[in-house]
Amino acid sequence: MNKDQVKGRVEEAKGKVKEVTGKILNDDEMELEGNVEKKIGKVKTGFGDLKDDIKKSK
Repeated sequence: MNKDQVKGRVEEAKGKVKEVTGKILNDDEMELEGNVEKKIGKVKTGFGDLKDDIKKSK
């Protein structure tokens, strides 16, 4: 697991927590921020996966 994968998964987790907190508090803005943060984390994780795959194929 490379650092991009780790950072992405941490970002996903933070986003999920923020999203759920927004739902509980009925705060649409916080929920949306969490959702966006979660998706950014998924992209970072995917980028890390791609880098890892490229490294393994060499």
